[in-house]
Amino acid sequence: MLELAAQGLTNKAIAEALAVSTHTVKDHLRVAMKKLGARNRTQAVQTATKRGLI
Repeated sequence: MLELAAQGLTNKAIAEALAVSTHTVKDHLRVAMKKLGARNRTQAVQTATKRGLI
C-alpha cells in the first residue's frame, strides 16, 4: 500500500485498486507509519524509500 501511496493515490483509489475498503487502507497505512516511526504518510513513504522497502 505504501507503494501506491508513493504514487500519489488517495486512500479511496488504493482501496479500489486492491479491492479492499478504505478503512483497511487507513489501518494498514497507520500500522506502517507506526512501524516506520513516521508522523504522516509522506514521511512514511520517504522513510520506506530510504530503507529500500519500496
